Amino acid sequence: MIAVAHQDVQYLDCSDPYAVAMDLELRHLRYFVAVAEERHFSRAAQRLHMSQPPLSQQIQRLERIVGSQLLVRTSRSVALTPAGLAFLDRARRLLAQADESIEEASRIGRGEMGTLDLGFVSSAITLGVPERIQTFHERFPAVRTRLHEGQTSQILGRLLRSEIDLGIVRDAAPHAELSNMTLATEGFVAVLPRHHAHAAKRRLDARALKDERFVFYPRTAGELAHRRNLQACLDAGFEPRIVQEASNWVTIFHLVGAGVGITVAPASAAETRPATVVSIPLAGPARSEVQLVTRIHDDRAVIHNFAAV
Repeated sequence: MIAVAHQDVQYLDCSDPYAVAMDLELRHLRYFVAVAEERHFSRAAQRLHMSQPPLSQQIQRLERIVGSQLLVRTSRSVALTPAGLAFLDRARRLLAQADESIEEASRIGRGEMGTLDLGFVSSAITLGVPERIQTFHERFPAVRTRLHEGQTSQILGRLLRSEIDLGIVRDAAPHAELSNMTLATEGFVAVLPRHHAHAAKRRLDARALKDERFVFYPRTAGELAHRRNLQACLDAGFEPRIVQEASNWVTIFHLVGAGVGITVAPASAAETRPATVVSIPLAGPARSEVQLVTRIHDDRAVIHNFAAV
């Protein structure tokens, strides 16, 4: 003879689905799935590492929340009602979705998933930036990297406004809200038209450039970078006469090749020069610094993972 369990259960009014959802907990679903799969309360309790009476009480509570009987007991086992059969499928899916959501949040917390917005100056490209990004992709394939090219001042501004996550810049001035890590340092070169009188020299003193016209980028691109690039000239006792400004090195080099003037650039930036110009190392201690810049209190794992690369 089959006895219907919990005949004294008073089911909740389910007219408010939000209230029902608020009462339902994941543990109720796990308890129900265990009982439904084991078809036995004692075995289910052992599987859940709990005693049988609390398990029975929680199943009764679940049925009150759902507003329908889910299980019937025989003398030796448990059977599912039609409502229980339908609820079992949904309970499994809800538990699987919860596990996936927890795993996704955990991976994001570990910096293994999500999005990374990276600002960079084009002059750092030849110093291994693409290779570092590729290495990061290989280690963390579920992190989507979005690249944002710009000048140092633009990248720092976007970083402070939280529009990007980190930046690879050149000669950034210290800022109280930003942290800088040096990636590379290098010297400067003079970039001259291929037929310039000094084009065949192996090394050049900045004093030889005193009477030249210069093509350069504006101070607004980065005050410290602007000053460092011209430091060899300043140390040689003259202020360069800038006759033309441009916003990127490619344009500057082509203007030099056209005879508009000469320029001074970080050595790696000049690797992208056109065939119409030559680059000659400049004497002197002036150095350019490429830096990885982050917000000082940004401790997200994805930032640390990229910095480790």
